[in-house]
Amino acid sequence: MARFIDEHRGAYGVEPICEVLPIAPSIYYELKAREREPARRPVRARRDEDLCEQIGRVWRENHEVYGPRKVWKQMKREGHGVARCTIERLMRANRWRGVTRTVRVRTTVADPAATRAPDLVNRNFHADRPDQLWVADFTYVATWAGFAYVAFVIDVCSRLIVGWRADTTMRTSLVLDALEMAFWTRNRAGVTDLSGLIHHNDYAEVFVKPRSSDLACAA
Repeated sequence: MARFIDEHRGAYGVEPICEVLPIAPSIYYELKAREREPARRPVRARRDEDLCEQIGRVWRENHEVYGPRKVWKQMKREGHGVARCTIERLMRANRWRGVTRTVRVRTTVADPAATRAPDLVNRNFHADRPDQLWVADFTYVATWAGFAYVAFVIDVCSRLIVGWRADTTMRTSLVLDALEMAFWTRNRAGVTDLSGLIHHNDYAEVFVKPRSSDLACAA
């Protein structure tokens, strides 16, 4: 903000710009005074500047792979008394990130030989009534015991999850069971006629086949 005022103060003046922003002119003048006299800056700002030098040094000396936790431990070994949350805040402000080991999970493995169902939706996810369009997908959640896979079917009109299933493996039965639960849920609610219903998913393979001729299946 101070830089913006510096760029336009010659044409409009400081007070008119501050009135429009809005910002008190005294704040601007105080910022400029701190630029001329660094000793006027708050104690925390001066300490953060010193810490940034040390944090940046540790981060660069370790090939820019250390995250906040390892930087914090290294600085403790060097005798710097600083909180871990402070290091996290300063590294985030300077966009210093560590390297993390992540496990990539492929939720779908495409089969080039599989027959793809036609796209009956064409990205138009709109329904005027319940049981007109169902959309389905599945995802994974990391747990202490491993990955849990969750499939779900949503009614576009009501935004209601009409069917879902969780499992420890990613198999065809995962999505089929979610669809079967959707049928069971709607039948329990008294809906027996599903003629004209479109079931849409983004699976690369055709996992789901229509249970009856009344259901159109789109991939």
